Amino acid sequence: MPIEGFDYKGFAANMAEQAKELVPKDLQEFEKEYIVKTLGNFTLLAGEALFNDDSLNLTPEQAVFITQIIAEWSFHKSIDLVHSGILPDYWDSIMQKIAFTIFEVAKQAVIRKIPQDQLLQAVEHHVIKVYKASIEELQQKGVIDEATKDRAESQSNIDAMAQQAQAEQQRQQQLQAEEEAKKHEEAKIRREERRAQRRAQRHGTTAPIAGITQKQMKLMSLALVLKILSQDKVTTILNKFGSEDSQQISQYMNMADLESHLDGDLLSNCLKEIKEFLPSKRKLTKENILGDLLRIYRETPREKIEKIIKNERPIVKRFISQAYDGEFADIPVRVAGIIAQYVEDSI
Repeated sequence: MPIEGFDYKGFAANMAEQAKELVPKDLQEFEKEYIVKTLGNFTLLAGEALFNDDSLNLTPEQAVFITQIIAEWSFHKSIDLVHSGILPDYWDSIMQKIAFTIFEVAKQAVIRKIPQDQLLQAVEHHVIKVYKASIEELQQKGVIDEATKDRAESQSNIDAMAQQAQAEQQRQQQLQAEEEAKKHEEAKIRREERRAQRRAQRHGTTAPIAGITQKQMKLMSLALVLKILSQDKVTTILNKFGSEDSQQISQYMNMADLESHLDGDLLSNCLKEIKEFLPSKRKLTKENILGDLLRIYRETPREKIEKIIKNERPIVKRFISQAYDGEFADIPVRVAGIIAQYVEDSI
């Protein structure tokens, strides 16, 4: 008894229509027609055979599954043949072997109730095996040469489509991530603007500066803090920045209404992120310490330095004296670093 509910003719026609949309655009018209026609014919023949075989006792779903496997592999391997360099005269015989192999392997696997993933692996294994055997047979007969054989065997449209789909998925995920990041940043900016506007309204101050960057906002926050420190400490901190950033901070410090451009929440957030712009701390080594001292010696008269350490312990005086000659006294590096920092802060 035929499989009730299995419209193999409609299914084959539907598969062929879908194939028209998926055929590579760079192919010639006769090649596109061959691919669609081959898929449609094999799908129709397989569906008809299953439909009329009473002994199989298949459900409509099982019949569709087997027929769909034949349609998909017919599509991919016919594209591989078109790209292979093998003359069209030999395409049909190869595709017939592949379609027959798929039909028998899939049919037996369904009857034996083999798990779907194992069934698909078995079909793929036999398709590749038959395809390569057919290519090698053509070479042995002298129909194709070694280069054509290698080119044909290297074709795998199913892998190419999988890679393309994966690349497209990654691209979409990247675009989505970028869009989310953009929305997050825009929302953050809007929140900061609303806070600043509310503060300006509460205190009757001027509106926030328009068009400033996040880094500028952080430098403004730092400038607000530096305004309450001593000049020596301000100089020490500014020296840790590049000349451009240091100059920008100094300009912000001289703004009479700097406070009006920052609210409490914004200031707190910016100060937490300021460390991103601070230079990383150098490793404490003998070479770095000597380098710092020699720089100080070049910029500061020796008499001034000796006056600073006049009342210090002998070990400190000896260390400073030997450093003038480029020598590092036998003291712990950490202690030497403290001495060097003390001299620099005292100048």
